[in-house]
Amino acid sequence: MPKMTINEAAEYFGISKEAIHNRIRRGSLQSVVENGVKFVNIDNTLSSKNTVRKAPKKVVASATDKYYKFLEEQNDRLQNRVEVLECETRTLRDQKERMLIDERIKIEQIYKDKDEQLKNILNAISSKFMLNAPLLKEQEEHLEAEIEVDSEDVEEKVKDKIISLKKYLKQLKYSDKKVQKVKARFNKIAKKDERIIMVGKKYYLNLSKYSYEDLFG
Repeated sequence: MPKMTINEAAEYFGISKEAIHNRIRRGSLQSVVENGVKFVNIDNTLSSKNTVRKAPKKVVASATDKYYKFLEEQNDRLQNRVEVLECETRTLRDQKERMLIDERIKIEQIYKDKDEQLKNILNAISSKFMLNAPLLKEQEEHLEAEIEVDSEDVEEKVKDKIISLKKYLKQLKYSDKKVQKVKARFNKIAKKDERIIMVGKKYYLNLSKYSYEDLFG
């Protein structure tokens, strides 16, 4: 039976020295010690160097092929999943855009309806006010015309419920300085104070409904 040193056996089998020692410990290789040197007994069944080396390579090659095939299958599954997710994402994005468009249309329609309601309310209020407002003189038929109203016609129409600021100041017998001061107050708040009725450039007071002490004090 041929003998080899550890180094020679490792080179012969194409493996590491540690692997030779492991085989000796497992009993797959027999060893003897001569003159302090460990030799490995090479069995005749393992005498073919090429056979010993080729067997593991086939096993490794087969395992590698299976591993790559597994990776390819996993890659195909992931690719299919990615395509499905991309399709779902596009669908969700399209649905979101459609919802936003629909909501915008609804909001615009709501504001449009509100505008129409507001116009109708303003027209109704305007019509009601015009029925109770002082009798106006005929003017040129255009939107920017100023309305001139005679204070005597106003008071006759409303039966003393509404009086012009000018006439009311005369009744109070204020001094010219006091009159100018009161008019300045009216000019400042007329558009914001609901108590003051504006017809053209003239101011009217509804004494039966409101108090104006804060403006005349």
